[in-house]
Amino acid sequence: MPDGGVLVLGTGSHRHEVTFKGPGGHSYAAFGQVPSAIHGMGRAIAKIAEVRTPASPKTTFTVGTVSGGTSVNTIAPDAKMAIDIRSDQMEPLLETEKKILAAIDESVAEENRRWNVSTLSAATRLIGDRRGGRTPVDSVIVEAAVRANTHFGSKTLLSGASTDANVPMSLGIPSIVIGGGGKTGGFHALSEWIDVTDAWKGAQNSLVTVLGLVGVQGVTQPLLEKRQARTR
Repeated sequence: MPDGGVLVLGTGSHRHEVTFKGPGGHSYAAFGQVPSAIHGMGRAIAKIAEVRTPASPKTTFTVGTVSGGTSVNTIAPDAKMAIDIRSDQMEPLLETEKKILAAIDESVAEENRRWNVSTLSAATRLIGDRRGGRTPVDSVIVEAAVRANTHFGSKTLLSGASTDANVPMSLGIPSIVIGGGGKTGGFHALSEWIDVTDAWKGAQNSLVTVLGLVGVQGVTQPLLEKRQARTR
């Protein structure tokens, strides 16, 4: 996250594991008699790649992993892929998910129809459900982060992403993520990198944000309202 970054939006996500299964067979002897799980999955991936999503709210998808087959001369009896779907709002996420699941069903039907059989199937399993949320920009916790950024000469940039803060955000608990210091790039690629030069500034900014919330005796008043002690 760049200097001054304050994450206030938790991007929601659904992840699915899809397993394609067929009878399998010899690539030559069984050709024309059985459908290929890998071919069926390939049809599905091609259809998924053509799904359109809105630019705003940002909504994305990817087939992140694929596997399957037993040998080069076997019509694949099984294949598996994992899909990640994300959006800054729940409605477009669910709409994109609906299109992708429909594409999988259509692809299975097409592969079966190609060979005039009905022996290929696909099973979908939800393997990830990260709920989204948002922290109001006028929240005290955001104000504390903005004040810390201003003190250190950084312009605040409000942003969103999928992080551990999604859980409290989804529960209505004001939460933010601020930069940890240093510079980074190439996220989730083999070329991902980090430069920890001046990384101490991230810890410094975090500390000042917290101190702004709770106050420093004899120096500043807390931004957070003092709660009444509970009695038993």
